[in-house]
Amino acid sequence: MHKKATILIIGLVLLFLAGCSDPSNEESSTKKLTISAASSLTEAMQEIKESYESRHSEISLTLNFAGSGKLSQQIQQGAPVDVFLSANQQWMDTLEQEQLILKETRMNFTGNSIVLIADQDRDFDFNSFADIKLSGQEQLALGDPASVPAGMYAKETLQSVKKWGSLKDQMVYARNVRQVLTYVESGNAALGIVYASDALISDQIKVLAKAEASMHRPIIYPAAVTADSSAKVEAKKFLDYLNTEEAQNILQSYGFEK
Repeated sequence: MHKKATILIIGLVLLFLAGCSDPSNEESSTKKLTISAASSLTEAMQEIKESYESRHSEISLTLNFAGSGKLSQQIQQGAPVDVFLSANQQWMDTLEQEQLILKETRMNFTGNSIVLIADQDRDFDFNSFADIKLSGQEQLALGDPASVPAGMYAKETLQSVKKWGSLKDQMVYARNVRQVLTYVESGNAALGIVYASDALISDQIKVLAKAEASMHRPIIYPAAVTADSSAKVEAKKFLDYLNTEEAQNILQSYGFEK
C-alpha cells in the first residue's frame, strides 16, 4: 500500500507539472495592447500591427477604429484603451486637459492632406474647391465637423473659399471619413471630402482637387498612452516604434506624410 501511495503522489505531481508547462498557458504571458485609432489609419495600422507583432511575439495588438471624437468619448467613459491615435490635436487636447492621457508620452507621428473626390465615372468640369458646383439633387459628403476631424478640415477649407454657406443645404454628414468614401463609391453622394490617404485606397474614385495647406489648420496626427493603461511601458514602446523608419515607410505607402 505504501508503494501504491507513493506512485499515486508521483503521478499527481507529474500531472501538476504538465499543467504548468501546458502551451496554452503561454497565452497568459502575452501582453495585450488595445490601440484606438482614427478610421483613416485603418489599412496602415493593420500592416503596422503585423510588422510589430512579428518582431515582438510577447505583444498582441487589438485595433479599434472609429472617428477621433467617438474614440475620445470612449476613453472618457472608461473604455480599456492603452494607446490613442487621433486624427487631430483637438481631441487629444481634451483628454490631456482631463488627465486621461500621459502628457509626457504625447507625440506627433504623421500627417495628412484634404482632397475633393468623385466617382470615377462622374464628369465634373472643375478642379478646385472654389469651383464646386452641384445640381439640386446632388450631395456633398463630409465627416460631421462636430466630431470628425476630416469634417472639421473640410469645413475650414470650404469656408476659406466662401463655399460653406452656398453648399450647406446639399451636405450629408458621415460618422467617419470611411463612410464618406462609401457614400461616393456607392453614388449616394456626387462629391466627397476625405483625406488623401483614403482616396489612395479606393480604385472607384478620382481626386478632383487637393486643398492648399493655407485653407485649413495643419493636419497632424498625435499619439499618447492613456492614463489608465495597465501596460504603460509596453504602450510607450509601441509609440516609439511609430517613429521608426519602418513604421514611417508603411504610413507613407498609404498616403500619410510627416
